[in-house]
Amino acid sequence: MPRRIGRPGLVGLAARTAVVAGTASAVSGGVSRRQQRRAQDQYDQEQYQAAQQQAAMNAAAQQAVAAQQAAAPAAPAAAPAGGVDIVAELQKLGALKDAGVLSDAEFAAAKAKLLG
Repeated sequence: MPRRIGRPGLVGLAARTAVVAGTASAVSGGVSRRQQRRAQDQYDQEQYQAAQQQAAMNAAAQQAVAAQQAAAPAAPAAAPAGGVDIVAELQKLGALKDAGVLSDAEFAAAKAKLLG
């Protein structure tokens, strides 16, 4: 069978098209997998950081509760004869400050007013 010179035949054209399409499909699949892996890694890292922050916040809250409970037995001795419970008022002010309602300056002013 003599070999044709010039343009490829129908089978050659189909084979070339299949090779190009297969290569493009493989490359796009690899790129897609790599992008998904990067996105998953970033998501995992963000979740880890959020868990670490939550654990730190929980530990700080537990320490604050423990400190309040340790200071609670001293509260009755600190109450003045006037009937105003200064410790309870200070705890309320502290809760307002922690909640972000009071700034540091407002908290200090209110505390100074309570203490004299």
